[in-house]
Amino acid sequence: MIPVIFLGPTLSPEKAKKIFSFADFRPPARKGDFEKLIKEDVQLIGFIDGVFLQDYPPTPIEVYRLLQKKNLTLIGAASLGALRAVELEKFGMIGIGKIFELYKKGIIDSDDEVAVTFSEWNYNLQSEALIDIRYTLYNACKDGIIDKETKKILVRTAKNIYFPYRNYDELFEKISGSVDENILEDISNYVKTHRRSLKEEDAIRLIEIIKERYLELLK
Repeated sequence: MIPVIFLGPTLSPEKAKKIFSFADFRPPARKGDFEKLIKEDVQLIGFIDGVFLQDYPPTPIEVYRLLQKKNLTLIGAASLGALRAVELEKFGMIGIGKIFELYKKGIIDSDDEVAVTFSEWNYNLQSEALIDIRYTLYNACKDGIIDKETKKILVRTAKNIYFPYRNYDELFEKISGSVDENILEDISNYVKTHRRSLKEEDAIRLIEIIKERYLELLK
């Protein structure tokens, strides 16, 4: 009864295994993956990543059917897992992390906040999640690199970039001319050394919780 965790671009499997090596790390979830789990001997599931453009993701009804299975714990966070957890919390799915809370409170409400594109063979990111751009710019503002008005301009510009093409290079190119060049250089240098991923931080917390719950089951 090894825990199953759907993981991909949000946190590399290599990093995940350093936190909890005794788990069945599976690729980002696609439609049908949760239906298959109904027939498997599994009690603990972590849902972080699902596909967006590459294929159809697991639907809420598919995840709901899995939740009907007895003695099963399903925890979602960070990406598509956080979205499904908000939709299905009343049916027993557990959501954790800051992104889950932001969706639950309605502070963010679009799939576009966590959507990314990634390499199919090694899960390397090919675009940047809007929520992570927001997070890094929030910290840049807190650290005095940019002011609140510049942050608003940058976030608004990032949101208007279609998610498969959303990255910092594209953002800074589009913002050039609208922001002072010295400030643009400062924020560009800040991102190179201080970029943070809220998605990754939430994913790490989910894996830590899965590990804690699994060790409890062994007692």
